Amino acid sequence: MEQQEIIDRINNFMVEDFEVDASAIKPDADLKETLDLDSLDYIDLVVVIEQNFGFKVKPEDFQQMVTIQDFYNYVSNRLQIKNA
Repeated sequence: MEQQEIIDRINNFMVEDFEVDASAIKPDADLKETLDLDSLDYIDLVVVIEQNFGFKVKPEDFQQMVTIQDFYNYVSNRLQIKNA
């Protein structure tokens, strides 16, 4: 999967499932502030990632993600590992 397709999928479910304003989704935006996630939202996000990309996510992985770009990179790296 190409990087742009990953970004497009993530941006789409952020807008559709988490009601994030599309204009707020920028690579350097703070992930937690942009998504305004509570603990239940994190569970929903894990489920959405697993459904869209087909790999398991550990909740502690989110501790390493600060920006939306970190989130894109995480998904991209996990897909590379999965497909290797």
